[in-house]
Amino acid sequence: MKTGQRNKLDFTGQNIYVGIDVHLKSWSVAVLSEHTVLKKFRQNPDAAALHRFLSASYPSAIYHSVYEAGFCGFWIHEKLVGLGIHNIVVNPADVPTMSKEKLRKTDAVDCGKLARELRSGTLNGIYVPRVETLEIRSLIRLRNSIVKDSTREKNRIKSLLHFHGIEIPEEFTRYSIGNWSKRFLGWLRALELSTQYGKKALELHIEQFVRLRGMLLQETRAIRNLSRTGSFVEPLKLITSVPGIGITTGISLLTEIDDIDRFNGSEQLAAYIGLIPMCHSSGEKEGVGDITIRKHAMLRCHLIEAAWIAIRKDPAMTMAYEEYRKRMNAQKAIVKIARKLVNRIYFVLKRKQEYVPSIVK
Repeated sequence: MKTGQRNKLDFTGQNIYVGIDVHLKSWSVAVLSEHTVLKKFRQNPDAAALHRFLSASYPSAIYHSVYEAGFCGFWIHEKLVGLGIHNIVVNPADVPTMSKEKLRKTDAVDCGKLARELRSGTLNGIYVPRVETLEIRSLIRLRNSIVKDSTREKNRIKSLLHFHGIEIPEEFTRYSIGNWSKRFLGWLRALELSTQYGKKALELHIEQFVRLRGMLLQETRAIRNLSRTGSFVEPLKLITSVPGIGITTGISLLTEIDDIDRFNGSEQLAAYIGLIPMCHSSGEKEGVGDITIRKHAMLRCHLIEAAWIAIRKDPAMTMAYEEYRKRMNAQKAIVKIARKLVNRIYFVLKRKQEYVPSIVK
């Protein structure tokens, strides 16, 4: 009787680390064990294909993977986790990078760096929201894009008028409410330029602005309807009790924060938004600089705007602003007020208590 030798791979209990450099049409993948680089390759953007390769090459191992947050969102994370891979998504700015990796940056270098740092335990995954939250975020962020596009279109129309030496009548510039009203748009449409081509350019600009304004109206209605849904009613009531926070800003904050318990304190929330100063200290020297460049741009903008309203509505904020103005300019003072708003937002969401404005006697 003949006997044959059978070899069966078994990586039970061993950790396999996978760094993925994600691109639209391909992924660069580096696979590491505890002590060596096992393989580097390029594959199609398919989580299932990666899992099949790992299962066939390193069966029964514990798979860990990482990729950088970016244009691809979190669907890759959901796929990998669903396949049993322990995946994290990291902020690209937080990945430790050696000097030679900055000088010679390639996809192979990037995925190898990710796998190496994952194995060393230096990477911290960012918070991954639920799919429902991500889709609501898309709706809220679209509103901000429409507002910006609408402002750009207004500036284009004004630039066109200025270029052709056409002055806007004082009745439309005296009060901001008169500008871009129905009467003002009627005046724009009635303008006659030297040629039909100039007239057509102006008409198309007006048509684009009106279309954007209609989209903004639809967005506003959708956000109003969202604010009446069960999951938002109570949190929105809490957050809008803070002076300066309206429904739109409140919804934006709630969808971007998602879970207040993921922040250890108001300082961490302020860092997430980008309302903390940069600092550089060495030895006995302590240096505190301007506001940090790391930020959540939309939320920071909303809170700065809310701070201007808060100093008119909340006496405590008014007094704080006046004290700040004694030693700094208005821009720096209002940033400090916005930082105070973060404290109040964190308090009402964490304690589930409405904010009670201070009374100055």
